[in-house]
Amino acid sequence: MHRVGSTGNTANTTRPRKEKRFTYVLRDSNDYKHCSGINCVKVGTLSEGDGKDFLVTGSRDGTIKRWDLSEDPAVCRATFESHVDWVNDVVLTGDDTLVSCSSDTTLKTWRLFSSRECTRTFRHHSDYVTALASAKHSNIVASGGLGCEVFIWDLEAAMTPIAKVAHEGTDEGATDGSFTPSLVSTTVDRPANAKSDVSTPQVTPPQDYAPILAKGHKESIYALSMNDAGTTLVSGGTEKAVRVWDPRTGTKQMKLKGHTDNVRALRLDPTGRYCLSGSSDSMIRLWDLGQQRCVHSYAVHTDSVWALASTPSFSHVYSGGRDLSVYLTDLSTRESILLCTEREPVLQLALQGDEWLWVATTDSSLNKWPARERMIGKKLQRASSFVAGSLPFARVRACLDGSAPVPLHSAPASVIPGTAGIVRHAILNDRRHVLTKDAQDVCKLWEITRGSVIKDFGKVNFEEKEKELFEKVSVPAWFTMDTRLGSISVHLDTPQCFSAEMYAVDLQVPNATEEQKLNLGQETLRGLLDRWLSRRQQKAAAAQLSNGDVASVESGNGGEHGTEKRSTEDSHDDPDAHKSKVIPAFEFSTSSPPSIITEGSVGGPWRKKATDLDGTEDEKELPLWCIDCVLHSRLPPRDNAKCSFFLLSCEGTSLQVLTQGKLSAPRILRIHKVVNYVLEKLVLDRPVDDTVSDSTSTSGQGSNHQSGNSHASSRQSSRVWQQQNKPVVEILCNNQVLPPEMSLATVRAYVWKKPDDLTLYYRTVPSR
Repeated sequence: MHRVGSTGNTANTTRPRKEKRFTYVLRDSNDYKHCSGINCVKVGTLSEGDGKDFLVTGSRDGTIKRWDLSEDPAVCRATFESHVDWVNDVVLTGDDTLVSCSSDTTLKTWRLFSSRECTRTFRHHSDYVTALASAKHSNIVASGGLGCEVFIWDLEAAMTPIAKVAHEGTDEGATDGSFTPSLVSTTVDRPANAKSDVSTPQVTPPQDYAPILAKGHKESIYALSMNDAGTTLVSGGTEKAVRVWDPRTGTKQMKLKGHTDNVRALRLDPTGRYCLSGSSDSMIRLWDLGQQRCVHSYAVHTDSVWALASTPSFSHVYSGGRDLSVYLTDLSTRESILLCTEREPVLQLALQGDEWLWVATTDSSLNKWPARERMIGKKLQRASSFVAGSLPFARVRACLDGSAPVPLHSAPASVIPGTAGIVRHAILNDRRHVLTKDAQDVCKLWEITRGSVIKDFGKVNFEEKEKELFEKVSVPAWFTMDTRLGSISVHLDTPQCFSAEMYAVDLQVPNATEEQKLNLGQETLRGLLDRWLSRRQQKAAAAQLSNGDVASVESGNGGEHGTEKRSTEDSHDDPDAHKSKVIPAFEFSTSSPPSIITEGSVGGPWRKKATDLDGTEDEKELPLWCIDCVLHSRLPPRDNAKCSFFLLSCEGTSLQVLTQGKLSAPRILRIHKVVNYVLEKLVLDRPVDDTVSDSTSTSGQGSNHQSGNSHASSRQSSRVWQQQNKPVVEILCNNQVLPPEMSLATVRAYVWKKPDDLTLYYRTVPSR
């Protein structure tokens, strides 16, 4: 503790610029399952070999996965991780190209099988990109989103310049905002349940390609579809109409009205003459684009229609939506069959040949259902069938046998399981633990400073468990978090993320001194970027050795504000020597590593596994404040790191302490340290063995403490008490005796409860 000076605040009052955020995503499972709803599913067939089918899924967890359908259940062969928000749609073009779009406002292109890397990132959209459409016989892809924009891309033209400049060694990122270096690539083919690998990131050089803008949209886009030849494009959204475009020029051809609510799904026949639309008005409509009119309406669903899939001949349509039901409807006879009922709303449908239908829902699992009617008896067939009405209020369907339809199939033929996503969380008062509840009502306790689950409570009442775990302690809010991706996303912003400290002894740090403090934000960053720092130092050491340079490599020194000093110099004999520098309480798993989401000075946000950082990332990819923290142990100035208080004697006591005025100490200072301070400065008869002058300055310091970590309450006392003469001192606040282990911050939050400076009182009590 020290006395507060009278000097005014001389800090720079200029408002600081907004720094880039650093986020890490935690998962409690392996990387072979989705942990949130599946927004899109596409079936593809390998053009070489025996033509085996594969599946591509895009999820709200921000990842894309490729599944091998030759085994049952399907096996995840690759995970594509680069999007930083929901993946909303994917399309397959050519033999090896995947295009994805996301709520992070980007489109990305990937190599599915060859080099398995993200080859390009497009940033033309101004808002969420919600839908994609592609032509089967060309490289044309269309994208639409909430920014009222529809872009038409010629992928061949967009990707060609990459090959021309790839050999020039360009490492400059894009600066026009239309694309960025891709820092994440996909995994390689591997045996079932093998660990995925990530290849070296490819940097996309600047290009001048610009897509065609289909002008005319005034509202958000939810659905797109294109015919096989790429000559007709249809779009729909909150305008409640279907717009028809020529994708070769971007010109508008017609606008079809009829729906009374948002258009959520579209499907063009291969020739481009007929179009199916599904809407939030619960209706499916069939349009003849040549006649520019609706030729049939189908009242099949009882709620919003979100997904459509058609047979190759365009004679039947599969539909699903918010009412959890999947129907097969004959477009000519209007006979509908209730194929199945899902547990969650249906988001997208994909046919595998003419035998199977894959259904993606807001659940993390994916179900495969029989797509065709089986010869299972006339009675069940009639019970599942009805004639679709033509008006939206025709909800009482004309069933063939007069009863309500029942699902033709009660259980899926196969399931690709996912993991239950986190739907609720509570940050505990210690700001190191978080209680979560997933979609299956299972509650778990996480330690976010090392990204692991420390206790699984099973299915318990969330509110009661939160109350049970309540602890009367006050720690600054050094992070924020959300569960939008179905997993824990912890957000670190500077300088707030450096506002919380703990004593090293409380974290069981070996050989820690009693005064040593650790900054939670800094130590967490060190744990997350441990692999990055290791590889960076190894590369620097190798470069210096090859140059005959014997100078020391990059090193990290003790940080400001009382942070523990330490050296991270490389050892040429032991390139992994730095591993011991990460404190066990901040070690993150390497088998299920966290994902990093951040951005640097060039390009936009990116996402990558922490263990896949190769050490070459610098301020172009990482926020400079993170590099300063981990590499140089430099922390920004922080507010409210100290707690000011008055220390007075209790009323009616004649005890006096050799200090006056306001005191200041770290917020985490424990009350027993204040007791020690009182004992040191207490004016009583001098003990027999006291050989030090009473006038010793309160700024004295023990020689065994680091300067950044010392305070007067723990300094070597100028008074040595004999055990039988040592008084028992109590510290009070608001007439409450304070526990010795309570911190000043906790006293202020739970006992003092006032905005004024804290006032503490001391008194002696008879020794027991």
